[in-house]
Amino acid sequence: MEMPLREPTFLILTALAGEPLHGYGLIAEVDRLSEGRIALRPGTLYGALDRLTDAGLVEADREETVDGRLRRYYRLSTPGATVLAEETERMRRNVEAASSRLRVRAELAGGMV
Repeated sequence: MEMPLREPTFLILTALAGEPLHGYGLIAEVDRLSEGRIALRPGTLYGALDRLTDAGLVEADREETVDGRLRRYYRLSTPGATVLAEETERMRRNVEAASSRLRVRAELAGGMV
């Protein structure tokens, strides 16, 4: 999987880091994690899940039938957790660098950012 991850991909992996989720659960969790900025459509989500599954980052957990409809749950794989951890660390370093520069800028500007 290429780095850096696109934000929707990062959020899908983040959502699955907690527990296995089915499609609607993933859509709702990505919406919650992004504070409404990322609204995944089912087609987009399932395309992403297919790519992530093919890349070995996500795997099927289980299937169950609810109200006559098949519900497939997905979970983060071990390689997926590694990619998520690496991307999280990359982003943390970027945030740290930007925060440091903004603090210097504020100090030079007399407290104004």
